[in-house]
Amino acid sequence: MTKASDSLNGEEGAFFCLMKSADADFMEKKNMKRAKPKNRSGTGKRGLTVALFYCQNLPESGETERQALEKEYGASLRLFPIPCSGRLDPIHLLRALEEFADAAYLIACPEGACRYFEGNERARKRLERTQEMIAMIGLERERLGMVMNTKENPKGLGVIAGEIMEQVSGLGPSPVLREK
Repeated sequence: MTKASDSLNGEEGAFFCLMKSADADFMEKKNMKRAKPKNRSGTGKRGLTVALFYCQNLPESGETERQALEKEYGASLRLFPIPCSGRLDPIHLLRALEEFADAAYLIACPEGACRYFEGNERARKRLERTQEMIAMIGLERERLGMVMNTKENPKGLGVIAGEIMEQVSGLGPSPVLREK
């Protein structure tokens, strides 16, 4: 009995081997353990991690501000700039909660001031539906949130990130991320 790979000519055989190699690489990456953030208090427990998605049109949301925040919070804060808050899909929030985050938040531009007209409103509706979904599976709705900046007194990314980190500190570690 011959195998399917034995009957392939040279070019097809090379493609078959390449695909097997890609599958093995994917499986190896999938099984790798993710790095856990270190606890600042030194009690041996893992600190909370927050995924922060933010509109790139926010004041003080450039590369230097992002790098300063990453340096200040380390692995406790993962920043994800997006062109518009309306581009955020529920799968991004759910994937963050599943993979590494204890909470996932979105920072949007002020209501009525979106460069793309209704992106922040679209994002708010998606976030509310996603909060309902995680509540159905037993997670707290507070693990997902959205902050809209104000037109009158807009805050920079660093200020809002600090407020979110303080708010999230009251949550415990996510039950999804418990070590097995």
